[in-house]
Amino acid sequence: MSENKKLLVTETILRDAHQSLAATRMRTEEMLPAAGILDSIGYWSIECWGGATFDTCLRFLNEDPWERLRALRKALPNTKLQMLLRGQNLLGYKHYADDVVDEFVRLSIQNGIDIVRVFDALNDLRNLETAIRSVKKYGGKVEAAICYTTSPVHDEAYFISLARRMEEDGADTICIKDMAGLLLPAATASLVRELKKNVSVPIHLHTHNTAGVGTENYLEGARAGADIVDCALSPLGSGTSQPATESLVAALQGTARDTGLELKKLALAAALFMKTAERLEKEGFLVPGQVLRPDVNALIYQVPGGMLSNLLSQLKEANAMDKYEQVLAEVPAVRADFGYPPLVTPTSQIVGTQAVLNVMQGERYRSFTKESKALLRGEYGRLPGPVNPDVQRQALGSEEPITVRPADLIGPELDKLRESSKDFARSEEDVLSYAMFPQVAEKFLRARNAPPAPQKAPEQTQPEVRVLYVQDRA
Repeated sequence: MSENKKLLVTETILRDAHQSLAATRMRTEEMLPAAGILDSIGYWSIECWGGATFDTCLRFLNEDPWERLRALRKALPNTKLQMLLRGQNLLGYKHYADDVVDEFVRLSIQNGIDIVRVFDALNDLRNLETAIRSVKKYGGKVEAAICYTTSPVHDEAYFISLARRMEEDGADTICIKDMAGLLLPAATASLVRELKKNVSVPIHLHTHNTAGVGTENYLEGARAGADIVDCALSPLGSGTSQPATESLVAALQGTARDTGLELKKLALAAALFMKTAERLEKEGFLVPGQVLRPDVNALIYQVPGGMLSNLLSQLKEANAMDKYEQVLAEVPAVRADFGYPPLVTPTSQIVGTQAVLNVMQGERYRSFTKESKALLRGEYGRLPGPVNPDVQRQALGSEEPITVRPADLIGPELDKLRESSKDFARSEEDVLSYAMFPQVAEKFLRARNAPPAPQKAPEQTQPEVRVLYVQDRA
């Protein structure tokens, strides 16, 4: 029985930890010095790619995300590398054609990924079909993720049904993805027990410590038979990130679910990330008061940390911080009208922005964003619950919602993307970077390809013989 085996650990400090706490701003050069010790610890996997890392590398860090992956693969030869993929959305914010999904998965695995955690914001399994099939085809492991949330339509039976279908579709592991930190210990234990009764593949537990109960969730999940948990080393652990790795390892030492990981090695690894955490704090990306204190509002409004930052940013720009509480209260109301989508990228942004609009305009649904209309039209997939028919009619007019798999309406895109990027894309990876973020990637790739500006020769202020002597020594 798994409850008598060691609990396996996935380390998230190279991806979700700094995405959750510090706007994904850790640089590759800050990761590589710790790779040797990380590789020796004995993690089940290290999550290091996907999610927002791709966008941030290109947009803010002037890094090629594919180069990061190759460098980490070389530096971590003994540990499975894991990524997060948004199903048919890949790493962008819209649905892509099946040929783009297939090629992206192929190159992710070819460049070093072993495990692909794949999820859909609506838990619409039709949006996972192509990604799952491609991961299997190219020799990767599929971790299918259930987006955990609570609502009148999201009960235990709903999640059990999803898990059974995921296993039938080829999932090698199933992840309970609690992206907003909504799980509570009793619910965690119950859901894990029921999943263990109903599916035969390992259960991976993912949460955020936003409300301060993450470690207790993991302890209860471990007792109930969870096989793997996500943790983050303490410099970027806890708060809106995952529970701290060292704390969980210490709590389970000497028990039936002892992780077998060495605290001394974890402490050495953690020490290597302290300077990074200090830099992120100094530069304003990591604000401890905002992201590390327990926030029970997450349980009330179901607003993930990243979504909360978005709402605050929108209200600050509009000089309307006094409406913050109204917007928070409006989020669950919009979510109910929109059929109770789980709040995770991109649905969190869609629901949050519509809530801001409703409050700022002083009238609910006076106008809709383009994305809200697309969500209500079915362009993102099947909504979990019934949609408010009046709101849907107001958004769509006489237009009928679509009922097919959204990607069925998208023709092949890869050849067109190759053609439109041929002036600056030097590889198939470049083409896919362009597919994800056309303007940002084009700017990055053109700058990368540009020849270096000629350097002006320094004026000679010393005798020629002296310069030659220095050059010879160098």
